[in-house]
Amino acid sequence: MSERTIVHLMRHGEVHNPEGVLYGRLPEFVLSELGHQMAARAAEFLSKNEIVHMVASPLERAQQTAEPLSKLLEVPVVTDDRVIEADNLFEGKTVGVGNGAFTNPRNWWMLRNPIRPSWGEPYKEIAARMKLAVDDARETARGHEAVIVSHQLPVWIARRAHEQKSFVHDPRKRQCTLASLTSLTFDGDDFVGVTYSEPAADLLPAPLRGKVVGGA
Repeated sequence: MSERTIVHLMRHGEVHNPEGVLYGRLPEFVLSELGHQMAARAAEFLSKNEIVHMVASPLERAQQTAEPLSKLLEVPVVTDDRVIEADNLFEGKTVGVGNGAFTNPRNWWMLRNPIRPSWGEPYKEIAARMKLAVDDARETARGHEAVIVSHQLPVWIARRAHEQKSFVHDPRKRQCTLASLTSLTFDGDDFVGVTYSEPAADLLPAPLRGKVVGGA
């Protein structure tokens, strides 16, 4: 008899980041007031699901995003280093439009290979560690549901890996906005499909609503 299990990959809420840096794995980047509202909205959205297991990245923003659902369901959060943000050589730099992080010739060597990618942790390594975390969560929650609170790139790569699609992509076109859910469904140990939802879509800043955006 097969068992249906769902592993929800949740991206954290908005981070307080007034200087617009790529914060990566840097400490002390926490949720903004809006980010806390997003976490609460996601918790409300999942409150009636059969969630029996919760996992979160060790970074503050992921732990804070997991907290409302953990309290609501009385399910403890297990910290898992395997679902941490991807390592990135641009960490701590401002990389938005209008600054010199990408246009500065001193940084061009970091952009030499977008397939690996050369600016950070290889996609294959992200996929491998996320697969192990998803497999463990699926096993622990077998027949029910689990939540893993992680970060945009690890969630996106985990989805691409399960769908057996290329890891090479345009970061601006990731379908993984703030506090979103990428839900992987399994029949026993077999992956059968993915659904995507945005419980906090109405809380997104107006320019981001309905758009696929990059970020940490």
